[in-house]
Amino acid sequence: MQVSFVCSEHSIKSRSAEDRLNRQNAGSPNLGTRGKFRAVAMVARSLGQLSVQNAPSSSESSVKQPGMKYRNLGKSGLRVSCLGLGTWVTFGGQITDEMAEQLMTLAYDNGINLFDTAEVYAAGKAEVVLGNIIKKKGWRRSSLVITTKIFWGGKAETERGLSRKHIIEGLKASLERLQLEYVDVVFANRPDPNTPMEETVRAMTHVINQGMAMYWGTSRWSSMEIMEAYSVARQFNLIPPICEQAEYHMFQREKVEVQLPELFHKIGVGAMTWSPLACGIVSGKYDGGIPPYSRASLKGYQWLKDKILSEEGRRQQAKLKELQAIAERLGCTLPQLAI
Repeated sequence: MQVSFVCSEHSIKSRSAEDRLNRQNAGSPNLGTRGKFRAVAMVARSLGQLSVQNAPSSSESSVKQPGMKYRNLGKSGLRVSCLGLGTWVTFGGQITDEMAEQLMTLAYDNGINLFDTAEVYAAGKAEVVLGNIIKKKGWRRSSLVITTKIFWGGKAETERGLSRKHIIEGLKASLERLQLEYVDVVFANRPDPNTPMEETVRAMTHVINQGMAMYWGTSRWSSMEIMEAYSVARQFNLIPPICEQAEYHMFQREKVEVQLPELFHKIGVGAMTWSPLACGIVSGKYDGGIPPYSRASLKGYQWLKDKILSEEGRRQQAKLKELQAIAERLGCTLPQLAI
């Protein structure tokens, strides 16, 4: 399961937690300087909300929402919850359909309106499960923000990539699995070096004009590739992407914290982030090895197991032990600190 975050606004609760940490450490010289803990607390606070990133706006400061907070996705008018629920690994795979329904219901009842999936997740089964839940619950479609991603659709050469053919056919297939008339955002799930950028942007504009999607975005694209897509859209009067979906966690920060804010101010591209727990690494559950039924133990995730057992993985585990002490002083768990 993936959780998405927003990183541009810091909550009062997080600030009070930082102040509490400073007070606790004021008389504890063996715990290091106050400045060191304060710096880490600020990092923790900046990671506090993950899902959509944009610059704070006047509308955010003037309109106060009880409970869940909502943001504009990039500079679009689409309002999304600061936290989102993703379906990678879990829906259609690691958990039962009943458990998936319970998770989604809990999220929806607590104000989450953003639900993310992809054609490649569980070979399309994740979209099927998500669509079945939406239909069963009878939630108003207008109350939901559903996003999916296109790139890996099937084994045939024409069933993957960002060609006009696959974007249109792949999105149609996703909509059938989701049992929806449209998705709110369709993402290009990675850049495609085999397809001209103009063709991809024209295809995304086409599916939006046909009512199959409201907006489009990118995922795992570089800043240069996003700028190219924006430039093509402006040159040919097409629709540019509204956000980039990027990996963001304690061990992967530069893109979201350094590169994407600059893109937002230049061209209005916001950020939706994924994997705040680094595929579970930040949760601390891999401290003693690979637990059974964990993601790293699943078939097809040998790459994650190798990463955890590598030298870099051991260094990360050592850092997590230091962060665990900080989490305890903040009165939270390590996963809560990460999120």
